[in-house]
Amino acid sequence: MNPLLLDIPDTFESERLTIRVPRAGDGVEESAAVTESLAALRPWMPWAKTAPSVEEAEARCRRVWADFVARADIGLELFLKGTPTLVGGSGLHRMDWDAPKFEIGYWVRTRFAGQGYVTEAVRAITDFAFTGLSANRVEIRMDDLNEKSWRVAERAGFQLEGVLRNEERNVAGELRDTRIYAKLR
Repeated sequence: MNPLLLDIPDTFESERLTIRVPRAGDGVEESAAVTESLAALRPWMPWAKTAPSVEEAEARCRRVWADFVARADIGLELFLKGTPTLVGGSGLHRMDWDAPKFEIGYWVRTRFAGQGYVTEAVRAITDFAFTGLSANRVEIRMDDLNEKSWRVAERAGFQLEGVLRNEERNVAGELRDTRIYAKLR
């Protein structure tokens, strides 16, 4: 399959969310959301070392759009439907267009944590991968210590396939165990 020939929409919706690829101009809201959530993100996300400036967040949004156009990655932002309020981020990563299979990653803005938004987004993104991208497999990987993240995967109907011991370094540079969840079409 040649992904460059696919007509992939850059926006879709769930019950409460507009899920879309970041666009030019989204940097202000992304900077605010990441800054607000930095303490919760820092233990798990290697990119969450410092609060991004508006300019840095804007540059990232533009890079994510370029990756989407090139079909190299599908970064997504989660907005409260009908508003410019960013709830969190997600996306389809580690893409293998031959299988086809994808990995979902996600984070939530602190003030929206515990309200089911990420689980809702993961369900919608999984459905998008299966129906819109003809995925055969969708994975979610996380640090074995990140219980909140693996609870999202379980609520979204993913099955634990295993735990890879000492699989990679965590953000502190220590070896970590990685949980792998998957859902098949």
